Amino acid sequence: MTVGERIAQLRKEHTLSQEELGEQLNVSRQAIYKWERNASLPEIEKLIALSKLFGVSVGYLLGVEEQHAQSDPETAPGELSEQQTKLAEEIASRYIAALPQTAKRKKWPYVAAAAAAVAVLLALSTLNGKLNRLDQQYQNLQNSIVNIQDTVSNQIGGISNRVEEVLKSQNTLTADYSTELLRADPAAGTVTFALRAVPKTYVDGMQAVFSADTGTSTSAETTDTTPSGQEFSAELTCPLTDDIRLNVTFLSGDKKETQLLMQYDSLYSGSFPSVSVEDYNLMYHKVSSDGLLTLQGQFFTADDSHLAAPIINEALPPAEIVSLRVGLFLNQRLLAWAEPGAQPDSFHGDYPGTFYYLPMLEITLHPGDLLCPAAVIEDSCGRTSVVPGSWFWWDQSSGELTWADYEAVNAADQSAENWQF
Repeated sequence: MTVGERIAQLRKEHTLSQEELGEQLNVSRQAIYKWERNASLPEIEKLIALSKLFGVSVGYLLGVEEQHAQSDPETAPGELSEQQTKLAEEIASRYIAALPQTAKRKKWPYVAAAAAAVAVLLALSTLNGKLNRLDQQYQNLQNSIVNIQDTVSNQIGGISNRVEEVLKSQNTLTADYSTELLRADPAAGTVTFALRAVPKTYVDGMQAVFSADTGTSTSAETTDTTPSGQEFSAELTCPLTDDIRLNVTFLSGDKKETQLLMQYDSLYSGSFPSVSVEDYNLMYHKVSSDGLLTLQGQFFTADDSHLAAPIINEALPPAEIVSLRVGLFLNQRLLAWAEPGAQPDSFHGDYPGTFYYLPMLEITLHPGDLLCPAAVIEDSCGRTSVVPGSWFWWDQSSGELTWADYEAVNAADQSAENWQF
């Protein structure tokens, strides 16, 4: 189970909506959505707040501790046992590993800072065993924790904004360069960049080949043979994907040298409308011994209001929603569409999305079956996408519907063409 899935599970166990949890943590509902979808990771201060709110350890949230792990009674207050030191290192490693891909690539300068922050958390936990019982002690040490948290957050959180500077500092071939996303055509599946590179050592007759590695069998390149002074430039159109690496290769006689200029992540995913699907009271439904699950009055919510959140790139805003349907799927095959309806009396607060209600269903489950509510979206680029909510399966030991195993969910091919509706 991922960090995001643990947060979502604990939130639902405490009967909190994403908006209500955000209010308690002083963050936006969009931030909670991104945490639960593993699009971003809570800052260390927020992990502490989550652990106190839900009564679990930070290690549990990051998947390195059991929920009820106990402190070592032989360790003096404020000191770390050997086991806890190893745990601090493991939590720091998990924290870095759980970061989104863009931040993760330059993680090495920040592991020590993260480990230091974790060590402070564990030192705190030895004073009493559980962070949620350390209100007074926490206040006394809060300043030092926040200082460490600020350092880690500033370093890790700003990595994506400093990728170009880091690349330039490590660059041995160019004196200067730039990349700019000029335009995108999601309907055609292409994106165009303006590229510029100045070699550190220029010789007459040198050529520059700009290329794009898109992680597919289709790549693109263009050559500039007539530099302006010593500056090469070109426009390059390539397939729109979630992993685009832009390179320049300098050709001089028999010499050929290549330098990575910039990497763009999640452009393709970011071109789709952003929607979240939530289930309510689906977890822990009783399943009979022969696998029969009966659903009555089950509803979901679908929210596209966070389209107003900052987009990945101004030149590539998300497409607009033309139609949106919500249904319940078994092994990615539609069981039934849910119909939009009014907000139920049991749901408190203002919700910006739409409520969808299923008809009464009797479903026969088998071990390993995956049950999932999902939104099917048609967008203004003529594309169909599927946004799944939480995944469930039949836990035969408890006789209930529970969270599906993370590895089993990842093993399912979730591309839109593999959903049947």
